[in-house]
Amino acid sequence: MGRVFVVELDGRSYRCKFCRTHFALPGDLVSRSFHCRHGKAYLFNNAVNITIGALEERLMLSGMHTVADIFCCCCGQIVGWKYEVAHEKTQKYKEGKFVLERGRIVNEIDFSSEVYIDTRPSMSDDEDA
Repeated sequence: MGRVFVVELDGRSYRCKFCRTHFALPGDLVSRSFHCRHGKAYLFNNAVNITIGALEERLMLSGMHTVADIFCCCCGQIVGWKYEVAHEKTQKYKEGKFVLERGRIVNEIDFSSEVYIDTRPSMSDDEDA
């Protein structure tokens, strides 16, 4: 099959609920007002660490679209879909964008890249307490 190379995003990111793989940055969030069969969903300009399934025609609340399901590249869970073609003129802004289902992602901060600096005054060995 081949080796999976995972992109690590710095700071706060949206991640896979199942394996914590990074998917998207808050700066790529377009809308929080999308819905899927299982509840809320978010629309993003970009997503990483996903695999894209087969294209299919799907009738959604906003009309007919050509979409592909997207899966976490690490654990294989379905996490949303990608809009390939919007058949209605008013929906063209969705083309090429990614929808991540809210129930399948978490919004976390990566503390491993941050450093804690103690700003409290300290005493040296030759100072009296």
